Amino acid sequence: MTGASAGPGSVAAAIDAKKATGGALIGYLPVGFPTLSSSIDAAVAIAENGVDVIELGLPYSDPVMDGPVIQKATQRALAGGFRLAHAFEAVREIKARVPVPIVLMTYWNPVLQYGVDRFADDLDAAGGSGIITPDLIPDDAEEWIRASDRTGLDRIFLAAPSSSAQRLRMISHDSRGFVYAVSTMGITGARADVDAAARGLVSRLRDAGSERACVGLGISTAAQVREVLDYADGAIVGSALVSALDSGGVPEVARAASALALGTRLI
Repeated sequence: MTGASAGPGSVAAAIDAKKATGGALIGYLPVGFPTLSSSIDAAVAIAENGVDVIELGLPYSDPVMDGPVIQKATQRALAGGFRLAHAFEAVREIKARVPVPIVLMTYWNPVLQYGVDRFADDLDAAGGSGIITPDLIPDDAEEWIRASDRTGLDRIFLAAPSSSAQRLRMISHDSRGFVYAVSTMGITGARADVDAAARGLVSRLRDAGSERACVGLGISTAAQVREVLDYADGAIVGSALVSALDSGGVPEVARAASALALGTRLI
């Protein structure tokens, strides 16, 4: 199913367009950090500086997968008054300024509290492409699968090095857009070396039928982006961009995105 939804402007199309020239860069930033308006400006800036797909994180009170950099940023967003409706506002404003596909990264509880069908409808109306659900597995996703089939939104499930072959087949079948391959067993954050397990995981995802596998967790340099794109379709960068935004605002996150994008180009 990761081959579906490859129409113009889709996540799949954005990734496929970069396969011949090196691979895709997916950039993560939290909505509302450091403010709602600056998070929108930052997302536009990374899109204008080489990011092919924007991943907007929804701040959550119990971010079990996120490392300290992202946790700190999302806590500031929550303290600053972030509300779920701000995510749809951000998507709408970003899409009005840049044509890059946008997916939301969200834990499942906020979607449930908001209402699954209502969430899907509002994201679709705002111009979003889908969601990444780190704590939702396909077995428990029947309601979301129905809502995303109805709206055409992408559903991006996570695969880990510990996932069984049966689990990888299910994830590959039920995902749309790409499969998020977790490079290491742990939380997000820049590392000196991207876990070698990622290469094996992507190979197993190919065997399981996944057409697009993108690797995240621990990627922070152009060299690591290039390393990942030797075997995967996309490299997902989060903490490095959040740190840049925190330290130097929109100009610094734009510079960081431009530097990271050098790793997507075949030499």
